Amino acid sequence: MNWREIKIPDWVKRWRWLIIVVASMVVLAFAGYFTLLIGGKRIVDERLLVLDEASVIETRNGDELTKLYKENRTVVPIGDIPDHVENAFIAIEDGRFYEHAGVDVIATARALYRDLIAMEKVEGGSTITQQLSKNLFLTHDKTWTRKIKEVMASLYLERNVPKKKILEYYLNTIYFGNGLYGIESASQYFFNKPVSDISLTEGALLAALPKGPNYYDPIDHPERAKGRRDIVISRMLAEGFVTSEEAVQLQRKNLGINHGSPEEKPWLNSYLDYVVTEAKEEYGLSEDELYQGGYRIVVSVDEDIQRISHEVMQIDQYFPGSVEGVQGTFLLMDEETGEILAAQGGRNNERGDLNRLLEKRQPGSVMKPLAVYGPALDLEQYTPYSLLVDQKLSYGDYTPTNYDYKYDDYISIYKSLMLSKNASAVWLLNEIGIDYSKNYLEKLGMDLEDNGLSIALGGLKKGVTPVDLVRSYRTFIHDGEMIEPHSIVEIYDKDGELVHKYEPKPKQIFNPQTAWSITRMLESVVTEGTGRSGAYEKALAGKTGSTQHPYVDKKTKDAWFVGFTPEYVGSVWMGYDQSDEKHYLNDGSASPTKLMKEVLTRVDQVKQLEDSFTQPDGVEDVPPPIDLPIIDDLDGTLSFGSLTLLQAELTWTPARDDRVVYRIYREEEGQDERIGEVEGRGRYTIKRLTVFHDETYYIVPYDPLTDTEGSPSNQVRVEW
Repeated sequence: MNWREIKIPDWVKRWRWLIIVVASMVVLAFAGYFTLLIGGKRIVDERLLVLDEASVIETRNGDELTKLYKENRTVVPIGDIPDHVENAFIAIEDGRFYEHAGVDVIATARALYRDLIAMEKVEGGSTITQQLSKNLFLTHDKTWTRKIKEVMASLYLERNVPKKKILEYYLNTIYFGNGLYGIESASQYFFNKPVSDISLTEGALLAALPKGPNYYDPIDHPERAKGRRDIVISRMLAEGFVTSEEAVQLQRKNLGINHGSPEEKPWLNSYLDYVVTEAKEEYGLSEDELYQGGYRIVVSVDEDIQRISHEVMQIDQYFPGSVEGVQGTFLLMDEETGEILAAQGGRNNERGDLNRLLEKRQPGSVMKPLAVYGPALDLEQYTPYSLLVDQKLSYGDYTPTNYDYKYDDYISIYKSLMLSKNASAVWLLNEIGIDYSKNYLEKLGMDLEDNGLSIALGGLKKGVTPVDLVRSYRTFIHDGEMIEPHSIVEIYDKDGELVHKYEPKPKQIFNPQTAWSITRMLESVVTEGTGRSGAYEKALAGKTGSTQHPYVDKKTKDAWFVGFTPEYVGSVWMGYDQSDEKHYLNDGSASPTKLMKEVLTRVDQVKQLEDSFTQPDGVEDVPPPIDLPIIDDLDGTLSFGSLTLLQAELTWTPARDDRVVYRIYREEEGQDERIGEVEGRGRYTIKRLTVFHDETYYIVPYDPLTDTEGSPSNQVRVEW
């Protein structure tokens, strides 16, 4: 066929320009459509479809303590959202949601017309898909460029994401005011129940809020909220989701708000901050993961003890200082599990404030059991009644002194610890060796750069934390075994999968006999030693500590009490955040000791704590020390015994402690002779005296625990 013979129909010739224009428009339309699709792929960042979700910190019982979030959102699947709730949002926001392909041409054309008339952006014709695109991928400015991008993203989503999934994303991203994102958070906030349980009117109220979350807030503006809710119900009628009769009945109902006033719990602030720190440092969760990842963190807090400790820390009389602003910490751990039950990082901390539980301070004498007496008792040559030198001695440039400047020459380990003697503690550290002591401290988690004898008295360059001390003192109540303090029990991801669980890794530090011996000695610190201040009737063992203020003579910088009951291990620190001539404590370790006892007394009213410690199997008990009496009433009388033999009766007032042995001496030329002894009695009979011969006697009390004698009594002369 010859192409030149083809004839173009006349109608084509007549309409050729129209055909060209229409064809061009079709080509351009297809080109524009594909351009929009390609552009949409570039705009849609699918990573943003992974919605930020609040993490929850809760108790073992499932009680929510707080949420961590950048956007307060709990994501719920579309299957958990009732149909009547979906219908309420579709009716008011996008009646043709299931019909359009992402853009409602009619609504958009109407909006464009009104914008052109006004010469500015005055009306939106956005579909649910467009709103989702704007919320996730774009800014909220009203410009033509943003609108075109919104269309691009919407067309892309509609081609790649199912309608139901788009609706799920939308309902989980809407802002409802009051810091609430997503329908689940809004349902819990306004109705105190999950979205799966809310009624049609409640769903309609939630659908009313996105237009103006603050303006229509049902708590602050209930009349506005009801009016807007009724409009939603009217739209549901127009879309066929409810009947006329149902609409009338629904619009008569009240709002049904069940918000209540959430209980203020300032006493939890420090504990929650501690949990966040632990999640980061121990489990490697980043800030973004914690505040966006939707984790569920189960913690070990005992709310009763946490509240009680906070209340007691508000009592000013326990914090005597030169000026206002004395700070303090309180930490209590379950001795069996290592779970932190209460944590106060300050007297009245807000969230994010300085957590002093993690700050290093000079520990003072609370270091003595850890750095000196515990390591020494692990050696065979030392027992609680081994004698130490208690004298003012110099070790190079270092001369430790007792706090009262009194010295006993020789003193047992038991009494040295009970009375918190400095000179004898340093002498013992010098005997066992600094390296030997530091090896124990390293195993306890305290890797010190210090290398001097001042370690014995807690004179450290950087100090230690309350957590360090609680971790370490736990060894004494638990057979010498250490366990890591922890507040987090379990962590679940947003899908409910267990991702982290605390696994105890016990470490043996001291032998069980050493641990029990220290426990017994620390009991005496509380009942007879430096920890007598305050009142607590149940079992308690512990050690006080204080540090000399660097600028004010005879004033205290840091004051401590660290100790344990059969149930708990705890610490209290007091001091100022700054150290200068104007900031010092007017009391030493008595104040933290009183505070600890007050907290335990209140806890006992709730928990019924134990009256005494239970001696572990396989260890020997440690008897309390013997105080040798001063005898100044020795008397002697003559009498006839059997067979008319002459005898002398020596009498004196014995000590209440019937363990005291009384040695009877007769004065002799050269060296006096010990002629006998009695235990626990104030009478001794000397038989067969020599007639017409005067004899002089005296008594010396003897301590069988330390193998030492006390001061001689007055002398008595027995003569015929």
